[in-house]
Amino acid sequence: MGVISNIAEEIRIVRERDPAIHSAMEVFLYPSFKVMIHYRIAHKLYRKGHFFWARWVSQRGVRRTGIEIHPGAEIGKGFFIDHGNGVIIGETTIIGDNVTLYQGVTLGGTGKEHGKRHPTIGNNVMISAGAKVLGSFTIGDNSKIGAGSVVLSEVPPNSTVVGVPGRVVKRNNMALPQETMNQTDLPDPVKEDIAGLQRANSEMINRILELESQVRTLTENRRVGDTF
Repeated sequence: MGVISNIAEEIRIVRERDPAIHSAMEVFLYPSFKVMIHYRIAHKLYRKGHFFWARWVSQRGVRRTGIEIHPGAEIGKGFFIDHGNGVIIGETTIIGDNVTLYQGVTLGGTGKEHGKRHPTIGNNVMISAGAKVLGSFTIGDNSKIGAGSVVLSEVPPNSTVVGVPGRVVKRNNMALPQETMNQTDLPDPVKEDIAGLQRANSEMINRILELESQVRTLTENRRVGDTF
Protein backbone atom coordinates (compact mmCIF):
# COMPACT_ATOMS: atom_id res chain seq x y z
CA MET A 1 0.00 0.00 0.00
CA GLY A 2 1.43 3.40 -1.03
CA VAL A 3 1.75 6.54 1.08
CA ILE A 4 -1.43 8.14 -0.31
CA SER A 5 -3.38 4.92 0.18
CA ASN A 6 -2.07 4.66 3.77
CA ILE A 7 -3.15 8.22 4.54
CA ALA A 8 -6.60 7.70 3.03
CA GLU A 9 -7.03 4.46 4.99
CA GLU A 10 -5.99 6.07 8.28
CA ILE A 11 -8.40 8.96 7.71
CA ARG A 12 -11.22 6.49 7.05
CA ILE A 13 -10.46 4.50 10.20
CA VAL A 14 -10.33 7.56 12.50
CA ARG A 15 -13.54 9.04 11.09
CA GLU A 16 -15.30 5.69 11.36
CA ARG A 17 -14.30 5.02 14.99
CA ASP A 18 -14.40 8.48 16.61
CA PRO A 19 -17.72 10.40 16.54
CA ALA A 20 -15.90 13.52 17.76
CA ILE A 21 -14.24 13.93 14.36
CA HIS A 22 -16.38 16.09 12.06
CA SER A 23 -14.12 16.54 9.03
CA ALA A 24 -11.24 14.86 7.26
CA MET A 25 -8.99 17.84 8.03
CA GLU A 26 -9.43 17.29 11.77
CA VAL A 27 -7.94 13.82 11.39
CA PHE A 28 -4.53 15.35 10.60
CA LEU A 29 -4.46 16.69 14.17
CA TYR A 30 -5.40 13.33 15.69
CA PRO A 31 -2.67 11.44 17.65
CA SER A 32 -3.68 8.03 16.28
CA PHE A 33 -3.36 9.30 12.72
CA LYS A 34 0.03 10.91 13.34
CA VAL A 35 1.55 7.94 15.12
CA MET A 36 0.35 5.43 12.52
CA ILE A 37 1.92 7.42 9.69
CA HIS A 38 5.20 7.44 11.65
CA TYR A 39 4.81 3.73 12.42
CA ARG A 40 4.19 2.71 8.79
CA ILE A 41 7.36 4.53 7.69
CA ALA A 42 9.43 3.23 10.61
CA HIS A 43 8.22 -0.34 10.09
CA LYS A 44 9.32 -0.33 6.45
CA LEU A 45 12.76 0.94 7.48
CA TYR A 46 12.96 -1.68 10.24
CA ARG A 47 12.14 -4.53 7.84
CA LYS A 48 14.90 -3.34 5.53
CA GLY A 49 17.39 -3.45 8.40
CA HIS A 50 17.70 0.33 8.87
CA PHE A 51 17.21 0.03 12.61
CA PHE A 52 18.63 3.41 13.62
CA TRP A 53 16.49 5.36 11.16
CA ALA A 54 13.47 3.27 12.05
CA ARG A 55 13.90 4.20 15.71
CA TRP A 56 14.56 7.84 14.80
CA VAL A 57 11.25 8.08 12.92
CA SER A 58 9.49 6.14 15.68
CA GLN A 59 10.77 8.45 18.43
CA ARG A 60 9.61 11.51 16.52
CA GLY A 61 6.15 9.97 16.61
CA VAL A 62 6.46 9.38 20.37
CA ARG A 63 7.40 13.00 21.04
CA ARG A 64 4.47 14.28 18.98
CA THR A 65 1.77 11.96 20.29
CA GLY A 66 2.77 10.31 23.58
CA ILE A 67 2.20 6.93 21.89
CA GLU A 68 5.14 4.54 21.59
CA ILE A 69 4.97 1.85 18.92
CA HIS A 70 8.18 -0.07 18.34
CA PRO A 71 8.93 -0.18 14.60
CA GLY A 72 9.33 -3.96 14.81
CA ALA A 73 5.72 -4.53 15.88
CA GLU A 74 3.39 -6.03 13.26
CA ILE A 75 0.02 -4.28 12.99
CA GLY A 76 -2.85 -5.32 10.73
CA LYS A 77 -5.55 -3.34 8.97
CA GLY A 78 -8.14 -1.18 10.69
CA PHE A 79 -6.02 -0.47 13.78
CA PHE A 80 -7.23 2.44 15.92
CA ILE A 81 -6.00 4.13 19.11
CA ASP A 82 -8.59 6.33 20.82
CA HIS A 83 -6.94 9.32 22.57
CA GLY A 84 -3.81 7.23 22.95
CA ASN A 85 -1.59 9.03 25.43
CA GLY A 86 0.58 6.51 27.27
CA VAL A 87 0.01 3.61 24.87
CA ILE A 88 3.09 1.35 24.54
CA ILE A 89 3.45 -1.46 21.99
CA GLY A 90 6.53 -3.69 22.20
CA GLU A 91 8.84 -4.91 19.46
CA THR A 92 7.51 -8.46 18.98
CA THR A 93 3.84 -7.57 19.36
CA ILE A 94 1.56 -8.87 16.60
CA ILE A 95 -1.80 -7.15 16.18
CA GLY A 96 -4.55 -8.47 13.92
CA ASP A 97 -7.20 -6.56 11.97
CA ASN A 98 -9.78 -4.11 13.35
CA VAL A 99 -8.21 -3.79 16.81
CA THR A 100 -9.02 -0.84 19.08
CA LEU A 101 -6.83 0.38 21.96
CA TYR A 102 -7.60 3.13 24.45
CA GLN A 103 -5.27 5.43 26.38
CA GLY A 104 -2.72 3.94 28.74
CA VAL A 105 -2.70 0.44 27.23
CA THR A 106 0.57 -1.49 27.39
CA LEU A 107 1.33 -4.47 25.17
CA GLY A 108 4.61 -5.44 26.79
CA GLY A 109 6.93 -8.18 27.94
CA THR A 110 7.68 -9.54 31.39
CA GLY A 111 11.48 -9.40 31.40
CA LYS A 112 14.64 -9.11 29.33
CA GLU A 113 14.25 -12.40 27.47
CA HIS A 114 14.95 -12.56 23.74
CA GLY A 115 12.72 -13.79 20.93
CA LYS A 116 8.92 -13.47 20.97
CA ARG A 117 8.24 -11.73 24.29
CA HIS A 118 5.18 -9.59 23.59
CA PRO A 119 1.54 -10.56 23.07
CA THR A 120 -0.29 -11.51 19.90
CA ILE A 121 -3.65 -9.74 19.58
CA GLY A 122 -6.32 -11.39 17.43
CA ASN A 123 -8.84 -9.74 15.11
CA ASN A 124 -11.70 -7.51 16.34
CA VAL A 125 -10.24 -7.10 19.83
CA MET A 126 -10.89 -4.13 22.12
CA ILE A 127 -8.45 -3.30 24.93
CA SER A 128 -9.83 -0.67 27.30
CA ALA A 129 -8.11 2.24 29.04
CA GLY A 130 -5.17 1.42 31.29
CA ALA A 131 -5.14 -2.31 30.57
CA LYS A 132 -1.78 -4.13 30.59
CA VAL A 133 -1.19 -7.24 28.49
CA LEU A 134 2.22 -8.64 29.45
CA GLY A 135 3.94 -11.66 27.96
CA SER A 136 4.11 -13.83 24.87
CA PHE A 137 0.62 -15.30 24.51
CA THR A 138 -2.48 -14.74 22.39
CA ILE A 139 -5.60 -12.69 22.99
CA GLY A 140 -8.23 -14.53 20.94
CA ASP A 141 -10.40 -12.99 18.22
CA ASN A 142 -13.45 -10.92 19.20
CA SER A 143 -12.34 -10.48 22.82
CA LYS A 144 -12.67 -7.50 25.16
CA ILE A 145 -10.18 -6.53 27.89
CA GLY A 146 -11.72 -4.38 30.63
CA ALA A 147 -10.26 -1.06 31.78
CA GLY A 148 -7.37 -1.41 34.23
CA SER A 149 -7.06 -5.17 33.77
CA VAL A 150 -3.66 -6.89 33.93
CA VAL A 151 -3.60 -9.87 31.59
CA LEU A 152 -0.78 -12.39 32.10
CA SER A 153 -2.03 -15.50 30.30
CA GLU A 154 -3.80 -16.74 27.18
CA VAL A 155 -7.32 -15.50 26.47
CA PRO A 156 -9.64 -17.73 24.38
CA PRO A 157 -11.54 -16.22 21.45
CA ASN A 158 -14.86 -14.47 22.13
CA SER A 159 -14.00 -13.73 25.76
CA THR A 160 -14.38 -10.80 28.15
CA VAL A 161 -11.55 -10.32 30.66
CA VAL A 162 -11.53 -8.06 33.72
CA GLY A 163 -9.58 -7.70 36.96
CA VAL A 164 -6.06 -7.88 38.36
CA PRO A 165 -4.86 -10.38 37.43
CA GLY A 166 -7.24 -10.57 34.51
CA ARG A 167 -9.68 -13.45 34.39
CA VAL A 168 -12.23 -14.52 31.82
CA VAL A 169 -15.72 -13.65 33.06
CA LYS A 170 -17.63 -14.20 29.83
CA ARG A 171 -17.13 -16.39 26.77
CA ASN A 172 -18.62 -16.98 23.36
CA ASN A 173 -19.67 -13.40 22.81
CA MET A 174 -20.63 -12.45 19.32
CA ALA A 175 -18.09 -10.58 17.22
CA LEU A 176 -17.73 -6.99 18.35
CA PRO A 177 -18.95 -4.49 15.75
CA GLN A 178 -17.07 -1.23 16.13
CA GLU A 179 -20.14 0.89 16.87
CA THR A 180 -20.93 -1.18 19.99
CA MET A 181 -17.41 -1.38 21.38
CA ASN A 182 -17.66 0.47 24.68
CA GLN A 183 -15.77 0.11 27.93
CA THR A 184 -18.70 0.15 30.35
CA ASP A 185 -20.89 -2.86 29.53
CA LEU A 186 -18.55 -5.36 31.13
CA PRO A 187 -19.24 -7.81 33.96
CA ASP A 188 -18.03 -6.90 37.46
CA PRO A 189 -16.58 -10.12 38.97
CA VAL A 190 -16.29 -8.66 42.49
CA LYS A 191 -19.92 -7.56 42.44
CA GLU A 192 -20.97 -10.96 41.11
CA ASP A 193 -18.99 -12.76 43.86
CA ILE A 194 -20.54 -10.56 46.56
CA ALA A 195 -24.02 -11.17 45.13
CA GLY A 196 -23.31 -14.92 45.17
CA LEU A 197 -22.19 -14.77 48.80
CA GLN A 198 -25.29 -12.77 49.73
CA ARG A 199 -27.53 -15.38 48.08
CA ALA A 200 -25.72 -18.21 49.86
CA ASN A 201 -25.94 -16.35 53.19
CA SER A 202 -29.69 -15.77 52.75
CA GLU A 203 -30.22 -19.45 51.93
CA MET A 204 -28.22 -20.48 55.01
CA ILE A 205 -30.18 -18.11 57.29
CA ASN A 206 -33.48 -19.42 55.94
CA ARG A 207 -32.33 -22.99 56.50
CA ILE A 208 -31.25 -22.21 60.09
CA LEU A 209 -34.62 -20.56 60.80
CA GLU A 210 -36.38 -23.59 59.37
CA LEU A 211 -34.34 -25.96 61.54
CA GLU A 212 -35.00 -23.81 64.62
CA SER A 213 -38.72 -23.94 63.87
CA GLN A 214 -38.57 -27.72 63.55
CA VAL A 215 -36.69 -28.02 66.86
CA ARG A 216 -39.26 -25.83 68.64
CA THR A 217 -42.10 -27.93 67.22
CA LEU A 218 -40.46 -31.16 68.36
CA THR A 219 -39.79 -29.71 71.83
CA GLU A 220 -43.38 -28.55 72.23
CA ASN A 221 -44.73 -31.91 71.06
CA ARG A 222 -42.50 -33.71 73.59
CA ARG A 223 -43.72 -31.49 76.43
CA VAL A 224 -47.32 -32.19 75.48
CA GLY A 225 -46.59 -35.91 75.42
CA ASP A 226 -44.93 -35.76 78.86
CA THR A 227 -47.95 -33.92 80.28
CA PHE A 228 -50.30 -36.68 79.26
